[in-house]
Amino acid sequence: MLEIQEKFDTAGYEHILTAAGDNIPHITEALDSGRAIGFIAYAYEADRTIVYDYDDGGELMLCDGLVRSVMFKSVLKGIETMVFEMPDEGKFVSLKKLKFLEGDSRVCENLNGFMNGCESCKHNKS
Repeated sequence: MLEIQEKFDTAGYEHILTAAGDNIPHITEALDSGRAIGFIAYAYEADRTIVYDYDDGGELMLCDGLVRSVMFKSVLKGIETMVFEMPDEGKFVSLKKLKFLEGDSRVCENLNGFMNGCESCKHNKS
């Protein structure tokens, strides 16, 4: 059974510490039968959440779940902006397919609206 859980240490994710700089990095893992099959690494700032990296194993729906889990937690903190600062340009392809990002933008705004609306939903026919 798939679970998405925050990991409370950075063991195995040391490369994120360098990217996060002065920010405190958070890691959320996707677990299948207790085994990590994906992750998303991020940090909260006063007015934005920064995503440093993610790994979805090539599964678009896993990418969706990981990003939405961090969006939800950001909204609970009153944060409405998510910035993706990842070195691997290839990872932006999935984010664009899922409509988290448009064009060359690296910023997703109005997270609350995104989470509550269906404008970006793949089932929306308009």
